[in-house]
Amino acid sequence: MAEAIHTEINWEPTPDGMNEQDLASETAQQMVELKRLHLSSRPIDLSSSYLQEQQDVKDEVTKDMEEMIQDCGDGLLLPDCCIYKVPLTLRHHKAEFYTPKFVSIGPFHYDNESLQDMQKHKKIFFKRFTQRAESSLDDLVHCVKHLEPKVRASYSETIHLSEQELVKLTLIDAGFIIQLFIMLKHDHHQFCNDDAKFSQPWLQVYIQKDLILLENQLPFFVIEELYDKAFPPDRRGSFPSFLRLTYEFFDYYNEQKLEPNVDVKIKHFTDLIRLFYLPISKPQQHLLSEFGSHKTLYSAKALQEAGIKLKASKNKCLLDLKFSGDTLEIPTLLVADRTEFFFRNMIALEQCHYPYAAYISDYAHVLDCLIDTCKDVDVLVHNKVVSNCLGDPNSVALLANGLLTNFIRVTFNSQYYDICQRLNGYCEDPRHKMMATLRRDYCNTPWHTAASIAGIILLVLTIVQTIFSILQVLLEKQT
Repeated sequence: MAEAIHTEINWEPTPDGMNEQDLASETAQQMVELKRLHLSSRPIDLSSSYLQEQQDVKDEVTKDMEEMIQDCGDGLLLPDCCIYKVPLTLRHHKAEFYTPKFVSIGPFHYDNESLQDMQKHKKIFFKRFTQRAESSLDDLVHCVKHLEPKVRASYSETIHLSEQELVKLTLIDAGFIIQLFIMLKHDHHQFCNDDAKFSQPWLQVYIQKDLILLENQLPFFVIEELYDKAFPPDRRGSFPSFLRLTYEFFDYYNEQKLEPNVDVKIKHFTDLIRLFYLPISKPQQHLLSEFGSHKTLYSAKALQEAGIKLKASKNKCLLDLKFSGDTLEIPTLLVADRTEFFFRNMIALEQCHYPYAAYISDYAHVLDCLIDTCKDVDVLVHNKVVSNCLGDPNSVALLANGLLTNFIRVTFNSQYYDICQRLNGYCEDPRHKMMATLRRDYCNTPWHTAASIAGIILLVLTIVQTIFSILQVLLEKQT
């Protein structure tokens, strides 16, 4: 077996006190420093080929940035933008209320597979429209083609369609809408005989619902200009203006019976539905930072217990609330299957386009405050403030409490703020709070009320009997 050889190194100190190990370490550090200085002093390559290579890299980056700037466009910055994709924060909560079920209008849902069956019917309606029109197909195409840039700028999202594709889509959808409105409102008898599918009332209702969805819109101006091109005023005959035709088609929502006004510019059908519900005289809107608490702290039942009378107003404007004395007047709200559809889409429009004039959203906020549970719904139904066509009070409560989920508020209606403050002040009054406690604890049902009255009568009689007994004892002592 080989023996292990152990080599032992003895480091002897140098004259200045450093041993050989320390000296070696210092020498190594000096070598590293010299190498670094040598590398840093190496001449920079300034040859023409190197400079050209660097310039090419710079030119490539510049080119990429220029293409990016060109691709992003200016559509989102233009004032014509008025048709929006519903924000994901709102859509995520109830996506089905923002998505068409039967017919797609515009570019947002045109490729939805579930809606392709209606495309054939849209083309048939467009054919009938061109046959009825007083202008040639070529004139109609040029009318829409001229408006294509403005139509494209009306959408909040980038439209991945060529000019030709967008013109074709817009032309077919606008022609379909015009023909549908004319046949339903002016050729209804012939319509029922000629079209077995669209003459079904249930389908007409669902198509009307699809036509008020925010994401399912064409700009109003392109439909109106196409209508005027197809039916010039001097050759229109008995046909009304397209604005009046639209008012007639959506008459169900026009509770105030507003007349068409050419001075009021409508952006699209969702915007028109919102217009139907706005008051004629619009209250001022103030930033929330200017207010204190703008929330009503008391529900309908709590207000009633505090002594406030809830009364159905005869006013046809749903948003016109009034509080005078001890009476809160609220126009009757009809809650039916389509109520949540149009409320959610109006609120989504206000979130995107009218954040500083969100009157519908303010009304929804007050409604949310008044309704906490099904008991509040029962109070409002009993006082004819709510007409519940859904049947279940819980469904109405869920609807009212969910309309503004994830809605971002920046302003509030000054008139509503004043009403809320006065309602809170009324309920916070000690006398009214005491009466509310008595009503809640002793008079919340007819049986409790009867028992309370009987108890009060018994207490009074007991007191009277006690007084007479005391008087009798005093009289006996005097005699």
